Amino acid sequence: MPVRHGKLLVILCVLLSSLTVFAGDVPLVVTSEKAGLIGAIVEKAMADGLVAGGVVLVGNRTGVVYETAFGRTAGTPDAPPVTSDTLFDVASLTKVIATTPAVMKLAEEGKVSLVDPVGRWFPEFAGKGKDEVLVVNLLTHTSGLDDFPLSPRAPLQSAIEGAAAQKLKGEPGHRFRYADINFILLAELVRRASGVPLDRYASASFYAPLGMWDTCFNPGSGTVGRCAATLDSAGLPQFGKVQDPLARLLDGVAGHAGLFSTAGDLAVYCRMILNGGMLNGQRVLESRTVAQMTAPYFSRGGKVARGLGWDISSPYSSPRGNGFSEYSFGHTGYSGGSVWLDPESGSYVIFLSARLDYRHTRAFSKLRSDISTLAFEMLEPTLHARAMEGGGTPSPFR
Repeated sequence: MPVRHGKLLVILCVLLSSLTVFAGDVPLVVTSEKAGLIGAIVEKAMADGLVAGGVVLVGNRTGVVYETAFGRTAGTPDAPPVTSDTLFDVASLTKVIATTPAVMKLAEEGKVSLVDPVGRWFPEFAGKGKDEVLVVNLLTHTSGLDDFPLSPRAPLQSAIEGAAAQKLKGEPGHRFRYADINFILLAELVRRASGVPLDRYASASFYAPLGMWDTCFNPGSGTVGRCAATLDSAGLPQFGKVQDPLARLLDGVAGHAGLFSTAGDLAVYCRMILNGGMLNGQRVLESRTVAQMTAPYFSRGGKVARGLGWDISSPYSSPRGNGFSEYSFGHTGYSGGSVWLDPESGSYVIFLSARLDYRHTRAFSKLRSDISTLAFEMLEPTLHARAMEGGGTPSPFR
């Protein structure tokens, strides 16, 4: 159902420790109960030690409806405040903001087929029992491969050789097991098919045409000061250096992690996806490609639904919250980020954070879910009311 733009409000809610930024086509500013509740649950997450700070951004196909920055870029009292310009290590969002669209773009160009045996691109797999593993199985985490340590001396070679030697766990296409090795291989596939590494291909194909100037791998020294911290293996804050250890071994450019971005840049990307691959006159993907990328692929006997790269319904779907439709999709990142998009309502929600707590995963999942629930209620009060009348799941904030 398309968003009725006349219903959308640009919402202002300034809490004591928050900085609020708004953009979009509607100049009206109105205080919102839902905006205040989003602020309250993020403030509580900071008080509970889940995050040092973060950004919540809610929007639709035409622009940003609500964006608020909270807290600080690290868990130290002298850390700078988070702003709308803060760069975050988006971790596994790399899979859907860089690697998946790169593979799909190459498929559009006829350079790759989703039904190519992976062995076509990796002759190292020849004779290793991987003939049935297809590119689509890597994209949907149904390859039968599991993660394993990489060699510090030759990480990419050890990734390829280790995947080739590994015995498959189940029949390709049936067993869902989320594994970074799938996307490490896909990044190398992009390089072999295009002739350039993933970071250069994604920048030229998507980030530059869309004006996503802050989105990059390996932020330069001039932008490190804008980065939110992640925690290193000793629990100490680090800025501008990818948190994921395998991505660090791969020099910061990997298919599963390594990308840095801002909430604003991710909003541009979400709008492009919701507009069928085109934004501001720039077409970066065909509409049929976006539809294929976000259609459900089922595994575990229909219990898990994944898009190509994207999550739809799985154990990792907490950012869906209550309200977004069965056609919605998104992804999470270990460092504290998530995105969720709904083509039915034309809306999306972005949450980026300087995560401090990696032990209480249920509390963090609830935080993501609660933010998305409130975002949906903010954007679509009429749809939410109808859902409640029809026996939908009630909001946890009544």
